[in-house]
Amino acid sequence: MNPRERFLRSCRGESVDRPPVWLMRQAGRYLPEYRAVRQGVGFLEMCADVERAVEVSLQPVDLVGSEAVILFQDIFTPIPAMGVDLDFAPGPVVAKPIREAGQVEALRVPDPRESVPHVLEILGRLREALASREVPLIGFAGAPFTLAAYLVEGHGSKSFSVLKAMLQKRPDDVEALLEKLTVLTVDYLRAQVEAGAEAVQLFDTWAGLLDPEAYARWVQPIHERIARALADLPAPLILFVANGAHVVDRMAVVGADVISLDWRVDLGAAARAHGASVSLQGNLDPCWLHAPRERIFEMVRAMAEAASAARGHVLNLGHGCLPDTPVEGVRAFTDAARALGA
Repeated sequence: MNPRERFLRSCRGESVDRPPVWLMRQAGRYLPEYRAVRQGVGFLEMCADVERAVEVSLQPVDLVGSEAVILFQDIFTPIPAMGVDLDFAPGPVVAKPIREAGQVEALRVPDPRESVPHVLEILGRLREALASREVPLIGFAGAPFTLAAYLVEGHGSKSFSVLKAMLQKRPDDVEALLEKLTVLTVDYLRAQVEAGAEAVQLFDTWAGLLDPEAYARWVQPIHERIARALADLPAPLILFVANGAHVVDRMAVVGADVISLDWRVDLGAAARAHGASVSLQGNLDPCWLHAPRERIFEMVRAMAEAASAARGHVLNLGHGCLPDTPVEGVRAFTDAARALGA
């Protein structure tokens, strides 16, 4: 079974010879080859440079044995075209945080085919490069709640207290912002599939900050709406909520084909509870890639066994590769996945 078949069949809950493997943030600073391409280039410039973005997107296939390629971009790529002035330091920093109704009203909802054509060109180039290898191509977008968290707070935060206060004090303004971001996200993901993405992942990095009731109020309906809007496309939808162990039950019913779990989730329990209806992805702690090769093999075997009750399982981390991740640890992780089929 080739990597494309293995990955797409796992996402859809069809039989495979073994779990496929890729890693979130697999093209990044832990790779010397990535740092060489990035040298002297700002992050936003890197994202807009088709040649460089294609090169670093492909690096993990040859360098660490990943069995899927994910588009190299940032979740904030489509946001400047809404009329938002931002920079990276290194995370997104919004020059004028969105905190007033007038600011929300002024935001445009651009057509991604016109506002970020380089993203679609990168996907097309990647699809061509991967055709002979039979390796799947994954697109992605930031989820509306996570984008809103940065837009309102103005920068990264441990609590995003400004946004959470607005949920209570000015819910109508937050709803209006989330509405625009939801339309943008749906259009962006649909355009990516049209351009060549064979699966798409929705990253909701900060939705886990909410309690289950707030998640059900502010996030779950948006996830459901996005899943419905993409349901007619051939590309499976993967949903990732960081710090989301307390909302797995809700994640499992939004309509995504795959839910990607962080390392705080009991993979076996999730497989038993939800594995009949949704495939699972994950969920090794990225820091565990510092372990000896033999230990990484043991952990991968344990994850595969724990997830065996699920209709499908994609081996991955419980979050993205960290900058200090040892390259040999990543290689051990992908080697261990392939060893499952030996």
